[in-house]
Amino acid sequence: MAIDTQAVSSPDPESVAFSRRLSDARRAAGLSQADLAHRIGVKARTVRAWEKGEVAPRANRLSILCGLLNVSLVWLMTGRDPAQTPPVALSSDAELLADLSELRRNAADLGDRLAYLEERLRSRMEDPA
Repeated sequence: MAIDTQAVSSPDPESVAFSRRLSDARRAAGLSQADLAHRIGVKARTVRAWEKGEVAPRANRLSILCGLLNVSLVWLMTGRDPAQTPPVALSSDAELLADLSELRRNAADLGDRLAYLEERLRSRMEDPA
């Protein structure tokens, strides 16, 4: 009788996604698996197991991971968090400069939008018609 090895050995898609986000965040933070393990007080093989999707970190380790990797718990667990952008490892100074320029433009646009909304709100408060 043949055993369906794919069904037996295929990891849960959610754990794969978590593992990938953890690995991406660690790399973006510039940490090796051993560095991350040392900082959170586990063995490197534990971090490897997390990144392979073999086991999941305990809740107390998750909050430490999020702090060290500068990501939100929601993003790390689900991949969705409107306030959190996925970590991106920049490979060159030119990419870093381009990213900073884009962020500066976005910040300026947000500042303009905030000023506009603030003015509209003040107008409504002055003229409650």
